[in-house]
Amino acid sequence: MLKGNVIFGQSGGPTAVINSSAAGVFTESLKQTGIIDKVYGAANGIVGILHENFYDMNQEDEKELLLLKTTPSSALGSCRYKLMDPEEDDRDYQKILHVFEKYNIRYFFYNGGNDSMDTCNKISKYLQEHDYECRVIGVPKTIDNDLAGTDHCPGYGSAAKYIATTVMEVYLDARVYDVGMVCVIEIMGRNAGWLTAAAALASYKNHGPELIYVPEVDFDLDEMMADIENEYAKDQKVIVCVSEGVKTKDGKYIPELIGDLSTDAFGHKQMGGTASILAEYIREKLGCKVRAIELSLMQRCAAHIASKTDVEEAFLAGQSAVRAAMEGKTDIMIGFDRPKEGQYECIIKEVPLSEVANAEKMLPREWINEKGNHINDEFINYVLPLIQGDSDYVMENGLPRFAQLKKVEVNP
Repeated sequence: MLKGNVIFGQSGGPTAVINSSAAGVFTESLKQTGIIDKVYGAANGIVGILHENFYDMNQEDEKELLLLKTTPSSALGSCRYKLMDPEEDDRDYQKILHVFEKYNIRYFFYNGGNDSMDTCNKISKYLQEHDYECRVIGVPKTIDNDLAGTDHCPGYGSAAKYIATTVMEVYLDARVYDVGMVCVIEIMGRNAGWLTAAAALASYKNHGPELIYVPEVDFDLDEMMADIENEYAKDQKVIVCVSEGVKTKDGKYIPELIGDLSTDAFGHKQMGGTASILAEYIREKLGCKVRAIELSLMQRCAAHIASKTDVEEAFLAGQSAVRAAMEGKTDIMIGFDRPKEGQYECIIKEVPLSEVANAEKMLPREWINEKGNHINDEFINYVLPLIQGDSDYVMENGLPRFAQLKKVEVNP
């Protein structure tokens, strides 16, 4: 057994269940008496570690830690901080090693997506090269569902459930009046179409979009207009769901057709505005009423409609990370698998960080129809188990009761 302290951080965009993974890590770590002394929570992920800004989780009430399971956002704060290649600039790594030595950090759990797993991988390698024993394990998180090496990601099931439900509600609302209307709904997803595909669940319930466009298929404005005109001729009501990251065959995002896009610390182009641009284009071409709806942050913070399956699997991911570390595992991300046939079951697997870092898992092309404007039943069979059950959401006086952490700061 490696005795020492734990530090846990959250990174990237939040989800409805990212704090459930935190609850899993914290509660399981606090059980390891005699092995783990202190459990720390890094404020704003790796940035908090670099600035020695973290919280003493031993001081928290267990009730509040468990309430994290149904508390949205990132309870400790998040970041989008890219570590340099250590061969080019290792100052951040030197600082991390110094902090780990100072606080006797022997277990590092990092909760995030592709870029966060890259951060884990780089730190783990650096610590090994400098003979510092520390078990580094990634805890998966992303509503985008695009992490390699895992069947699905914590956060995706709840986001998919929110998207499907909201699209069903919009479908009914958009058919109230006796005038023609096209409604364009923009759904998150820079390169992968998993989230937008979730709108097909609404179609599965006969209250969904006539058209769905995802980044895995080249987007063509003329083909979209032909599709819309064909559907509009039927009853003058059309719902179009489109990924924010759809691109033309020459590689341009829709907002890039009218201007340049800014980028984040990882060089990713900042999304948003696709629905508004397409709505204006459709309005000019078709001459009817057109609405643009951007689901935006609601996709990742709607804990009130979280999938119970997602909440419990996120918690299990956190627990499994600690258990794997106690068994001597390191340099892995906790992943999920499921039986090829029969009843759904979430099976824990361990994926080498090197296989996950910066890799993206795309929506299979065979799950998209031949024309590239809707989603096939294979996807429905994949996603239905992930949205099952209602979260044990705690309410007080008709409003949600979120976790209230003390956040006792650790003095440097």
